[in-house]
Amino acid sequence: MKVSVDNSRCSGHARCNALVPVIFTVDDVGFSDIGEGKEVPAGLEDEARFGVAACPEQALRIEQ
Repeated sequence: MKVSVDNSRCSGHARCNALVPVIFTVDDVGFSDIGEGKEVPAGLEDEARFGVAACPEQALRIEQ
């Protein structure tokens, strides 16, 4: 599983990072810096889904 961010939609709420910082990293002002196709560590798939669902801008997506 991989996660990606659409930086044009990210507003810097950093909810994903607050919930799952091991997967969803952010820059100094709170915008996602995970890029495209960041590999989700084994065993953290549910946490990745939770972080994606928490994004109010729907800027995050999961790729199988």
